[in-house]
Amino acid sequence: MIEQPAYTGFGFSDEEWGLLAGLPQAVLTAASVAEHDGARRTMAENAAGLETIATGRESASPLVAAVAGEIVSRVGDPEAGEELPVIVPADPRAMIEDVLNRAATAARLLAAKVDEGEAGAYKHWLMEITENVVGAASSGGILGLGGDQVSDSERRFRDRLSQVLND
Repeated sequence: MIEQPAYTGFGFSDEEWGLLAGLPQAVLTAASVAEHDGARRTMAENAAGLETIATGRESASPLVAAVAGEIVSRVGDPEAGEELPVIVPADPRAMIEDVLNRAATAARLLAAKVDEGEAGAYKHWLMEITENVVGAASSGGILGLGGDQVSDSERRFRDRLSQVLND
């Protein structure tokens, strides 16, 4: 007997699953590039995001647990000391807009294919990833001292993501 991919149990096509499985890492990157930080801060943000993604494997939501498991198997497990490569998009603003558009598409897909609890758990998880990334390292300040824990541009991204997920 041929084993079916996990996403077929949720009723998603390969393309739809690709959207849902790719979005958490894209959200992590968009939240990180919302504010231009130094390499150390960006690495801290990536680590916080990957940790939050990995923690999703323990979610009570089967959808979140399946997506998180797939991502960790693809990009690495922070518990094993693996780190995400730092992605620096050529055009951060365009990348952020793309992520927001993909998030809106994912929200519509979830509303059509899964119950409200599963959809809510997935969207909440994306917001958790965002919160942990933008809160991982302060922005501004001098020599790592002072500055804002969450900058205005990070706050704008977080708020816009919340809006598109909940519209």
